[in-house]
Amino acid sequence: MNFIAFRLLTVSRISSDFRANILSRSRGIAWSATGSATSEFDVVVVGGGVIGCSTARQLKINNPELKVALLEKEDHLAFHQSGHNSGVLHAGIYYAPGSLKAKLCVRGIDLAYEYCDKHKVPYKKIGKLIVAVEPIEVPRLENLFERAQKNGCKSIEMIDGSEIKNYAPFCRVIQDIFLCFNVMIKRIQELSISDVSKFFFSKNKDCVTLHAQGLKALWSPYTGIIDWGLVTKSYAQDFKNRGGVVYTKYPLKTLLFVGESSKENVVNNYPVIIESEPSLSKIRCKYVITCCGLQSDHIAKLSGGTSDPKIVPFRGEYLLLTSESKKKLVTTNVYPVPDPRLPFLGVHFTPRMNGDVWLGPNAVLAYKREGYKYSQISLVDLYDTLTYRGTRKLIVKFFGYGMKELYRGIWIRAQVKQLQRFMPDLSISDVTRGPAGVRAQALDSNGNLVDDFIFDYGQGELSQYVLHVRNAPSPGATSSLAIAEMIYEKASIRFGLKQQVSELSSAL
Repeated sequence: MNFIAFRLLTVSRISSDFRANILSRSRGIAWSATGSATSEFDVVVVGGGVIGCSTARQLKINNPELKVALLEKEDHLAFHQSGHNSGVLHAGIYYAPGSLKAKLCVRGIDLAYEYCDKHKVPYKKIGKLIVAVEPIEVPRLENLFERAQKNGCKSIEMIDGSEIKNYAPFCRVIQDIFLCFNVMIKRIQELSISDVSKFFFSKNKDCVTLHAQGLKALWSPYTGIIDWGLVTKSYAQDFKNRGGVVYTKYPLKTLLFVGESSKENVVNNYPVIIESEPSLSKIRCKYVITCCGLQSDHIAKLSGGTSDPKIVPFRGEYLLLTSESKKKLVTTNVYPVPDPRLPFLGVHFTPRMNGDVWLGPNAVLAYKREGYKYSQISLVDLYDTLTYRGTRKLIVKFFGYGMKELYRGIWIRAQVKQLQRFMPDLSISDVTRGPAGVRAQALDSNGNLVDDFIFDYGQGELSQYVLHVRNAPSPGATSSLAIAEMIYEKASIRFGLKQQVSELSSAL
């Protein structure tokens, strides 16, 4: 048993104990908002995902005196994106040097590991291989290596194809299938490969299959895996421990500005009213920060936010590796070299905290904003998506790619074929359909995927009191603590929070 496999087994036991502990404690973080009494807060954060919970926590860390509430429309936190993702701690390899995404990810992963160590949240630092399997991918991989170095990613190294088996023993790439040996030799010559010892061959009936190790790979030992749903609940528990209040089953329906008090010469300290279902009490506050993921553009409209960017939901569907013998071989994340012409990373092998191995995902348009199955359809959401000018332009631009992704989602055999590029002996009998997640992809009216952080305030009187986080692009979970710092700084300037707290402290 190698070291990584031993660590996987050991931390899995710790993880199950932590899960039971945090889930039992998290039952106490949900407060009921029923009744006629109106609660009052300095700041209300809307959205119980990883960004919302980390932001609420950051507000209490920086300003302990603030009265802060967190609202979530579902019956528990991390219900959507934060609880439906690959569970990877990303090192910051892919992002343009100097970009906000790169800076936040590199800082975010450090903060995440530090937080998890302090709060005893289990994780596994099992690393990640990005494997080039074709000559055209080698220069792309080298560009990624250069980016990673400029971004300050820790311990990144380029390894030769012969070393890949030391990190991922299963990773033998199918290069091609040939009808005769002479054609195979010609193919090797076309690939300009001089070291034939890197290959091994297998024969099935009249066909000869040429297997090869990856040509090169980028190794990131600092990459890890984690359960972001548990992390989100841990953030919320820490927020509550600092005096914060969490409301679940409280969907935001209306934002109202009530202005000055009806009493003469009396200032209205809580000018914003938040309304939910008729059976739930109203909440009054000074300021609102929304971190609503899949619903972020809809929520922004409540205070007059712009229609762009539009959130277009993309579902990513995974397969589960069921072969116990093959699962034992997957002890690190294995990713393909991304094609810069395409918007997503491609299918990969991802070990999970509970011992599962996820394979995938694909990327298909979801028929409902929070639809995790083909059978989950919202005609309202679908109409909203398809009538948007940017969606139609995106479909035209990536029509061929989109149809292939849809085909792979319907036919498991097609998905397995993609995965066989890295695990040649993988068969359909080794996998079954697994979970799915829905990504809140921001899209502009020209059909471009929005890769930047978008903040909005709306229009009119409410705009002075509201901050909408319209887009927090991937890897939002890894960067969550760094993003929370950024949101706090923006909110403190926008709302004058630091000044208010200093005035409050002097008054006391």
